[in-house]
Amino acid sequence: MIINTGQRTDIPAFYSEWFANRLKEGYVCVRNPYNPKQVSRYRLNPSVVDVIGFCTKNPAPMFKYMDLLQDYGQYWFVTITSYGKDIEPNVPDKHRLLEDFKKLSSIAGANATGWRYDPILLNDKYTKEYHIRAFEKMASQLQTLMQILLCE
Repeated sequence: MIINTGQRTDIPAFYSEWFANRLKEGYVCVRNPYNPKQVSRYRLNPSVVDVIGFCTKNPAPMFKYMDLLQDYGQYWFVTITSYGKDIEPNVPDKHRLLEDFKKLSSIAGANATGWRYDPILLNDKYTKEYHIRAFEKMASQLQTLMQILLCE
């Protein structure tokens, strides 16, 4: 079974303690958004869960619970963009996120982490050229990291 945590909310950023408690309890209940009276209960156990997928803009709150995930397959999509507080006022600074991505990759593994650069907003400040430069700079930093991790 695949548990995808990223379709409705950013679990690592906002609900890491709740998710850790669900892992400790061994189950999670999920309400069907199309039929609120329908609630499904899923076992959270490495014997039935093949992989847990995360989509986040801030993996750091989950770091203290990574030991709970060690027996699970996992894949992390981390969204890191070049926007400032004018667009993403509640997202950590991109330099902090790059460091957190490095830490996450060293814990979960280089093959268990992926970087997303989206959405792409175009305006007078965030031009196509701005995004190309920012993307190339981030990609270069992350490529160096991945080369180091994959050679270890």
